[in-house]
Amino acid sequence: MINNDNFQDEIGDNHIATSASNPVRKDAFDITDDTKIELIKKDVENILKTLGMDLTDDSLKGTPNRVAKMFVKEIFGGLNPNKKPSSSTFSNNYKYGEMLVEKNITVYSTCEHHLLPIVGRAHVAYISNGTVVGLSKMNRIVDYFAKRPQVQERLTMQIVQELQKVLNTEDVACIIDAKHLCVNSRGIRDIESSTVTSEFGGKFKDENTKREFLDYIKLDTQF
Repeated sequence: MINNDNFQDEIGDNHIATSASNPVRKDAFDITDDTKIELIKKDVENILKTLGMDLTDDSLKGTPNRVAKMFVKEIFGGLNPNKKPSSSTFSNNYKYGEMLVEKNITVYSTCEHHLLPIVGRAHVAYISNGTVVGLSKMNRIVDYFAKRPQVQERLTMQIVQELQKVLNTEDVACIIDAKHLCVNSRGIRDIESSTVTSEFGGKFKDENTKREFLDYIKLDTQF
């Protein structure tokens, strides 16, 4: 690990991932959610006070507590393995052997470099090898891995890897098209650009299968 402020800024400003899994400490869940909320509440109070905000104002009084609860219970709730969605699978009794695509799954995540929102759509597909999963479970898997400090490349990979385990097949693919508020609202402040990432497993590495997937989601990007 390089302890150099300029290097760390360069990593963050260029949105470079440094690990394929979320960098979570081993003791991350040794304290309760309630304790985390109280600790984060104090930190948010300190940030706002340092910025010069008057926390006696009725509009701001509850902000530290609201932010702390939001961090722990909502936007970073996917860090907690106990919140991982159960993914019941079923036998493919009707012998459907073609591609199944769930497109336009809403993605709300948070950039781990600036803690600003990532907002977009995920398109997920798989080809059954005898097992199927409920459609809503695909959305829940996307949401679970999105609810943590993330980089988009890692999120895309995690969704595919989880579905590969659940479905016991390599034939899974995911494409995410998202806007990063750290790009749109600060730095270069380009409000039009979005970032597209993909992960193709098994049969989806075949150009014809890949093109069929892209045709389903009406995406012209070349991979």
